[in-house]
Amino acid sequence: MKVFITRQVPPVIKQAFTDQGFQTAEWTERRNLTPEELIRYAKESDGLFSVGSNRIDRSFLQECRHLKVIALCSVGYDRVDVPAATELGIPIGNTPGVLSKTTADTAFLLMQNVARKALHMHKEILRGNWDFFDPMANLGVELTGKTLGIYGLGRIGFELAKSCRLAFDMPVIYHNRGRNEQAEKELGARRVSFDELLRQSDILSVHANLSDETREVFNRDTFSKMKSSAIFINTARGQLHREDDLRQAIETGTIWGAGLDVTNPEPSASDNPLLDMPTVAVLPHIGSATVETRMKMMQLTVANIIAGLRDEKLPHCVNPEVYLR
Repeated sequence: MKVFITRQVPPVIKQAFTDQGFQTAEWTERRNLTPEELIRYAKESDGLFSVGSNRIDRSFLQECRHLKVIALCSVGYDRVDVPAATELGIPIGNTPGVLSKTTADTAFLLMQNVARKALHMHKEILRGNWDFFDPMANLGVELTGKTLGIYGLGRIGFELAKSCRLAFDMPVIYHNRGRNEQAEKELGARRVSFDELLRQSDILSVHANLSDETREVFNRDTFSKMKSSAIFINTARGQLHREDDLRQAIETGTIWGAGLDVTNPEPSASDNPLLDMPTVAVLPHIGSATVETRMKMMQLTVANIIAGLRDEKLPHCVNPEVYLR
């Protein structure tokens, strides 16, 4: 049997398939596959190792219903038509858990960069503007004792909250559909309504999944309910915020600043006005970008693929109901 991998991966990852008697094919061009190319290569394979922004929609799944498994090298699966995959009997795998601390660290990094205008001040050095000292120019804000609000307090949000409690003694509030009893017990986190989250947060960090309910939930209306001193952080999905509204909120002083590892749209254009704002820090979606985390993600993806090819249950399956068919 054969596995198609949509990006170049380390030799040790391909060797893991070879050791189990499976063949691999790998996309090596530095561009995204077109939908037609993805279908063509998938039709020649039994398993799909999907890295990047490939859309696994109903039309793809119907064309490639022969696939025994599709494994995503990511936690998110909003680019997959999961109901269609389940209907066609195709298990979908993902990589939960392994990137929680790494992504939380990225949110922590963004929060500090925005608070102290660090990326902006670095650019000022490059512009030759490190000269006259003005004691009241380019001041940032302190984080100690400020209230951290988390929208979607799961594994990643918990890791961020823990870091903020330890480093800056920040009280934690959160908005979830259900309670996070671990966060309440260990961190003293307090569950609040969405409106309370907006009103009370000094730092509001987003860690929710993208869905019809959460798509662009952070918009002009929600930003208008936040503190004028608030910092908005998004390391989850760019489509959780409406970017024009975010830009206007910062320009008009509705909120103070933002730290983004994801943008809407993504990738961001190089002339995006947010990139030149003093109280904004934007990173190119590097939340899981450490050697250790990416290797763990690929290893989980390999485990999902091998299980699927052997007609075994995937270790990490987003549509386990497929096995009830």
